[in-house]
Amino acid sequence: MRKSYTRKRERRKKEYLKDRSERKLDEKVGGLRVYTELEKNLQFISQLLGDATDLVSRRFTIQYTPNRRAAVVYLDGMVEVAIVDEFVLHPLMTEAENIRSKSDIWKTVRESLVQTGEMETTRELKTMVDSLLSGDTLLFVDGCSEGLALGTKGWARRAVKSPRSENVVRGPREGLTETLRVNTSMIRRRLKDPDLRLKDFKKGKRTKTHITLMYIEGVADDAVVKEAKQRMKQIEIDGVLETGYIEEMIEDNTWSPFPQIQNTERPDTVVSHLLEGKVAILVDGTPHALIIPAIFSQFYYSAEDYYERYTIASFLRVLRLVSLFIALLLPTLYIAFISFHVEMIPSDLAITLAAGRATVPFPSIVEALVMEVSVEILREASVRLPGMIGPTIGIVGALVVGQAAVEAGLVSPLMVIVVGLTTISSYATPSYSAAISIRLLRFPFMIVSATLGLFGVVLALLLMLLHLIKLRSFGVPYLAPFTPLHLSDLKDTVLRMPWRWMKKRPVIYRPGDDRRQRKEMDGT
Repeated sequence: MRKSYTRKRERRKKEYLKDRSERKLDEKVGGLRVYTELEKNLQFISQLLGDATDLVSRRFTIQYTPNRRAAVVYLDGMVEVAIVDEFVLHPLMTEAENIRSKSDIWKTVRESLVQTGEMETTRELKTMVDSLLSGDTLLFVDGCSEGLALGTKGWARRAVKSPRSENVVRGPREGLTETLRVNTSMIRRRLKDPDLRLKDFKKGKRTKTHITLMYIEGVADDAVVKEAKQRMKQIEIDGVLETGYIEEMIEDNTWSPFPQIQNTERPDTVVSHLLEGKVAILVDGTPHALIIPAIFSQFYYSAEDYYERYTIASFLRVLRLVSLFIALLLPTLYIAFISFHVEMIPSDLAITLAAGRATVPFPSIVEALVMEVSVEILREASVRLPGMIGPTIGIVGALVVGQAAVEAGLVSPLMVIVVGLTTISSYATPSYSAAISIRLLRFPFMIVSATLGLFGVVLALLLMLLHLIKLRSFGVPYLAPFTPLHLSDLKDTVLRMPWRWMKKRPVIYRPGDDRRQRKEMDGT
């Protein structure tokens, strides 16, 4: 009782501190209007940003109005300076002869002189500051109680390159970048549909990160779209730096080891999922997009599956499924057979195993854990090392450590083979999130097999299967279309059927328009 009261008191204290910090911020900016005096506006912004060294304030006089001062304010490095010079400062300082009187100066500035495409007029200083921090240029005119936020964003951008985590042999080489509007443009270039909808959100009380939710109206399920918007609106956090923040906050089951939202770096993958009736979420500042809802099987699809012939795609999918079972169960079965079920091993193989383990002083679970943990450490180290050194160190390190462990008699030769096959199989999974989930589950499976043998392995598999059956992703069963069974959707699961046979969109996503191919396009 006392612990519950203490937790409630601490929660109320945190909420109070949060509200107080928000009130302090509102006291600085909220409710304030643009001053009619130019210098007051400039002084307020300078003080609010703590006299930031990257804050640029350019005062000037509008031509033909010698008594009317003006100023532009922007953050150095976040705007295209050439746009400010050519389309804002130049016309105001050299082409203002259309101003007939002081009364129409503000109207002329807005409608005739400033030549930027994006322009927002506001009287709220908070709106002006938000625009400034987003890369816009502010324009103040002395004597006017309004300000202009001009779209002049122009920070440094990474060029469009091939995605690092989803390479293909055949298919587009473009990958998403860290700039939101570049990403939406790549998607629109592939999906020229007027029904494509973009809904913007701004999350993070301090980062004010721009987030875009995309779907095709009439194709995406209205319930999923509504639920996605509702979950996005409920996010309350001080900063959003990557899609991982959003993923954790909107997924159905936070404690599940399995990913319920897919992430991708490929714009063509985003478009393919949008065409199936799903919803995509793009976050400014990251090249990863989120796809909702997501099912278990789609994490083992590759974009290349739809660019190659269906026979090749089906073979590769079966190969990935076999790799999944090897990555999850091979060390587990090795431990179970060595520790509990030696009689099930053929005699010749049992003799070979006994000879290999004759000098090993540890039980099979210990040598398996030592080798698996060593490989995981090497794999993590290879990711962190710079450039081409990482993969080389990972491979050489695994070979050297494995060979040295065998020669020292710490592990058996077959254990090195088992760990090597397991590691290679885990790389066959296209999705990093799904692959690392299997890597995590491998350890409890190994412990259960060392405790209960094959009975424990079967029990663990049943518990995992029950969890997967119960799991949902925005209302869609995680193991669909196998359970519940939808025969029409099985055409694009373990095997991929020819495109002529996949005339309808997957039923499991409840698309508004379920027809993918019309009769005139069927060729029949």
